Amino acid sequence: MKLISILLFTGLTSLFFSSDVSMSIRHSVTIDSLGACQGVSIQKGKALLYGDREVGMIRQFSFDKDTLVYDHKECKLTVDGKDVINHPTGVAYHGDMPVFMGNSIRLNKEGTSWKAMIYCINWKGLWKTGTLDGNLLNTIEDDACIQGTRPEYVKYNNKWYVATADYGDHGNEVRLYDPERLSHCAKTSEPGVLYKKFTCTPWVQNLYWLADKGIIVLIQNQIEGRKWRFTYVDLEKSIQTGQQQVIKVVNVDERNDELEGFAFTGDNGKGIAVTSSKKNNVNYMDISW
Repeated sequence: MKLISILLFTGLTSLFFSSDVSMSIRHSVTIDSLGACQGVSIQKGKALLYGDREVGMIRQFSFDKDTLVYDHKECKLTVDGKDVINHPTGVAYHGDMPVFMGNSIRLNKEGTSWKAMIYCINWKGLWKTGTLDGNLLNTIEDDACIQGTRPEYVKYNNKWYVATADYGDHGNEVRLYDPERLSHCAKTSEPGVLYKKFTCTPWVQNLYWLADKGIIVLIQNQIEGRKWRFTYVDLEKSIQTGQQQVIKVVNVDERNDELEGFAFTGDNGKGIAVTSSKKNNVNYMDISW
């Protein structure tokens, strides 16, 4: 029976892999007061857009059909008025599990040296008070990374992990961290934090987990800081082989700006892509399988 189940699963996944994924922009809008928008997270039917305005911040939006409407709810990622998560690079949120946000800290004026940080946050408290005051549970240096961090929950072997990836031109990896150990460690290099990893292609800005398909989407630039790319990756096979196993690469060549984040809206045929541009920074997309 176990062998039959494996064969059936392999057949179904192979059938899916042969399908073609296409993505297109339906229309684009400009949403202000985000700074350079760095990503989007869909939670409980709401869209959370985060950016690096005068401080790192998050704004909540509701859906009116396909249009985002600002709910007049905003969080500043500050403590005692000081900018803490100044360049937010991902939100890992899943049910009642610990919530993590990433941050990239510039260490020199040239932008050639960065420090990656992950923050464990009291999410309910953040939205209640509007700041990180009293809601910053742990600060973690992601020293196991190569360049940058962008946390996202994924499921592997019936357990949830926090995946993250690098932004750079060589040696890039997707890494899976144990969320419980991550929530209490000081550095990701500590024993037991890193669970598995695999190599991936450059310029990953964010990650998205398609739970019903076992696919992790690498939200990328085609070149450094420019042009859109979505790489659909089989998570299980990638972990088993140690390198990304690509199902489909989708380039959206009609845009030449810096793709920062993407999320499906709850419908696998619709999504929202965000960029760091001042205009047309929020883009409604159609996806066909």
